[in-house]
Amino acid sequence: MKDLGSQIAYWDSVGVTKTFTHPVNLSWLSAVSSTARILDYGCGYGRVMGELSEHGYSEVFGVDLSPALIERGRQSRPDLRFAVLESPPAIACAHASFDVVMLFAVLTCVPDDDAQRALAAELSRVLVPGGLLYVSDLLLQDDTRNQHRYSAHAQRFGTPYGVFTTGDGAVCRHHHVAHLRNVFAGFDLLDETRLEVATMNGHRSQAVQLLGRRR
Repeated sequence: MKDLGSQIAYWDSVGVTKTFTHPVNLSWLSAVSSTARILDYGCGYGRVMGELSEHGYSEVFGVDLSPALIERGRQSRPDLRFAVLESPPAIACAHASFDVVMLFAVLTCVPDDDAQRALAAELSRVLVPGGLLYVSDLLLQDDTRNQHRYSAHAQRFGTPYGVFTTGDGAVCRHHHVAHLRNVFAGFDLLDETRLEVATMNGHRSQAVQLLGRRR
């Protein structure tokens, strides 16, 4: 699970059919210039990119490890710029290439602690000092179904509590909010909000959004 690319087969098959739903709070970007360089890391088929473009942001770039999801994005939004991540978490961009990074429902697909921290470090590298990081991800759920699968997966595989396998084969992770704050401890936390979202398999789940600034 340390390899961010280990689930490409899932995302290129079952995953390419999914719909992603985490909402974008545009008020968090109200001070961001329409020409700011924005990276959507783990962009999937470009849903967030499309929303940003439709609200006037002209320099939006998306990367994802799944060639199939990227191709879906290129077919549906040929006006947007996409690229496949060849060696995740590394991005083929120079230091301080972006003013804003969006990270929507990505850590839930990266179950390993070290891999999450490596991703946070790479995002810090490509952000300008003072740049914004906007994270949206899923929290630990308190219902019986989720608690059972967290415990079962931890007992079987020795994974952190919150990791589980979906019915269609994806290995995912839900997080305690303190863990997410720790992963991004190198950023100054500007805002945080709780919300409910639909998961890619149609369940209602509790989520959190964090807005951070690179030091």
